[in-house]
Amino acid sequence: MYATSLGDDGAELRPLEPWHAEEFLAHLDRGRTFINRFVPFGSQAADTDGAREVLQRYADRRAAGTAALHGLWLRGRLVGGVLVLNFDADNGTCEVGCWLEPDATGRGLVTRAMRVLIDWAVEARGIHRVEWVAASGNEPSLNVARRLGMSRDGVRREAHLHHGVRHDLEVWSVLAPEWRAARTARADH
Repeated sequence: MYATSLGDDGAELRPLEPWHAEEFLAHLDRGRTFINRFVPFGSQAADTDGAREVLQRYADRRAAGTAALHGLWLRGRLVGGVLVLNFDADNGTCEVGCWLEPDATGRGLVTRAMRVLIDWAVEARGIHRVEWVAASGNEPSLNVARRLGMSRDGVRREAHLHHGVRHDLEVWSVLAPEWRAARTARADH
């Protein structure tokens, strides 16, 4: 097993695998209402078997090269995660996303983890365009896109039905040359 340190606060990025089902379920239960305000992530994980099935689906997608799921641990406790979706190496595109339980917010965990994930997508896998899609009302998520130096491409009006409410979805992106320039600028400071 490997872990990537995200700083000196004990934060780590690690693969999230089916054998983490009990820990994943406990994490979702701590933050389910908060996590599911805008997206139904993990809603099928109502018990350990459901959690294992969700994690297995992502493990299968990782094996197929179409997605990847990583957990965020803070001082040994699973508190959230980041993922790559719609990974299309042939076209050089992918989408990234995240989730956190409430107690883990405001620490920069997602921004730090996403930098690792986008570096991997751009440099190791040759992705040219990385997208971020979030409900217009999900300001914390949109703020991460801003901190990552993404550009707002547009709004897909009332494109997402969640909890009986239609939400606008904002599409943000960063292109590989922009990402590399921003990384260089960060390193120079």
